[in-house]
Amino acid sequence: MTMIRLDLCGLRCPQPIFKIALASADLTPGDILEVTADCHSFEMDVRTWCRRLKKTLLFVRDEGGSRKTVRIAF
Repeated sequence: MTMIRLDLCGLRCPQPIFKIALASADLTPGDILEVTADCHSFEMDVRTWCRRLKKTLLFVRDEGGSRKTVRIAF
């Protein structure tokens, strides 16, 4: 199992999802991707991406301000 962390703060929609999609190409079942971003639509975009690609969204943590951290299981 591998854990990859991405800090995508400062990027605006749709860049965070593009970066998640790029990183996911190298992940295998059992791997975890943790991402922090401050885009206003980040949480909704990640939820939609996970649902469409059948990935498990383990949590969404509010970091204050507009920052959120999500953890996705592959």
